[in-house]
Amino acid sequence: MSESTPITPDPKPSEALDSVAINPSEQATATSDRSAKTRQLLGMKGASAGETSIWKIRLQLMKPITWIPLIWGVVCGAASSGNYTWTLENVLKVAACMLLAGPLMTGYTQILNDYYDREIDAINEPYRPIPSGAIPLPQVIIQIWVLLIAGIALAFALDVWSGHEFPTITAIAIIGSFIAYIYSAPPLKLKQNGWLGSYALGASYITLPWSTGHALFGELNSTIVILTMFYSLAGLGIAIVNDFKSVEGDRQLGLNSLPVMFGITTAAWICVVTIDVFQGLIAAYLVSIHENLYAAILVLLIIPQITLQDMYFLRDPVKNDVKYQASAQPFLVLGMLVTGLALGHAGV
Repeated sequence: MSESTPITPDPKPSEALDSVAINPSEQATATSDRSAKTRQLLGMKGASAGETSIWKIRLQLMKPITWIPLIWGVVCGAASSGNYTWTLENVLKVAACMLLAGPLMTGYTQILNDYYDREIDAINEPYRPIPSGAIPLPQVIIQIWVLLIAGIALAFALDVWSGHEFPTITAIAIIGSFIAYIYSAPPLKLKQNGWLGSYALGASYITLPWSTGHALFGELNSTIVILTMFYSLAGLGIAIVNDFKSVEGDRQLGLNSLPVMFGITTAAWICVVTIDVFQGLIAAYLVSIHENLYAAILVLLIIPQITLQDMYFLRDPVKNDVKYQASAQPFLVLGMLVTGLALGHAGV
């Protein structure tokens, strides 16, 4: 046997470790940068500026994070129709309807809002693409028109695909685009009034996509429209949550959001009461049509929302608005689906 070569210990092990170790502060900075860039791309609060890719900037303008409730509303509408079945054609219909409600119509709405809110955003969110100068205004206007025309065209295609005699989905898309315009643009600019603006936003997030999904597979009727408009009063509370991040800019520019009108604490209480009470009344309606199991599930989904309101939102709505939404809204949207399934089961 040959002699083995002895292993000589490193006389300076700490230096060797330092050469491969990651500086904790550098790691934290890198993580923070990645988080800020993700927030930037999704259109969330607390983003960073400096993006140079024009396509990422265009996507940021469309605020993808806001598409989710609208896409979910389509699912709830399909459920409330009572006619959805798992076929390839129906899956493709729902996917096209989600594209309509999310990237196209919500994207149009968000860019339109950013265009008319550029002075407010320069105060509240200067990293947004328009106030930061990352994209010229003429390009913003072109993107608004492209999304609007594409959305209405897809809505009409869905009407044809579904065999509608009256273009119900197209009508909903046109109504939604008009509401988006008067919500953001002068002279009406509904968002200047905390009540009208918040309800318009809540209805846009619940009634419009829900009605679209229902019309895709069933006959849209007045009962569904009225119920979803009533449910939108819970959505009004969710809309108020979004106002806390811009309270300073709203105050400076004279926009009467509810936090400006009533103060932070009172507006926070208005917010949580509307979210909880109107969901509770929807549960009572489900009991009235003998959908007791669905009503009980909905009530169970309201309880964690109340808990999270106490834990986060009511204690500091300005600081914890995003944390509250992330933790509580899954229960609210699950409640919407439970309601949709109940209405479909009852044949409303």
